[in-house]
Amino acid sequence: MHQTFTKALGCCIILVLCTCSGTRPSNLGVHDGKLAPCPESPNCVSTFATDKTHAAKPLSYTGTMDQAKQKLITVINSLPRTRIISDKGDYLDVEFTSQLWRFVDDVEFAFDDSAKTIQFRSASRLGKGDMGVNRKRMETVRERFDSAL
Repeated sequence: MHQTFTKALGCCIILVLCTCSGTRPSNLGVHDGKLAPCPESPNCVSTFATDKTHAAKPLSYTGTMDQAKQKLITVINSLPRTRIISDKGDYLDVEFTSQLWRFVDDVEFAFDDSAKTIQFRSASRLGKGDMGVNRKRMETVRERFDSAL
């Protein structure tokens, strides 16, 4: 009986942890020159947002886009539990996974070489609140990116 209960509990825990990753959004990417807007929930920050809850400033760089992208990839790889999903020239799609519950956040970077800026959007797949995790992550990315210049 105890062994059956332990197995059932283990299966439930695995199921809960697997479902925390959520479904990959279908609206990722650059559309009409912009990343997708943030939802109304506060678990997203974007350089295209204009409201206080979601707005963030883009990253700035000097030099070539390739140099800036390489620096950004180095910063991304220096952070724990990251995975670059796609690298399409002037666009990066990255997943960040939380340590405890394995929640996945989708982070996108779009390079605008004419303005020497990197636009971004960082959003949680699940839930409403994120205790400021997306904003803190992007501030860390900014600090590390700027210090690498």
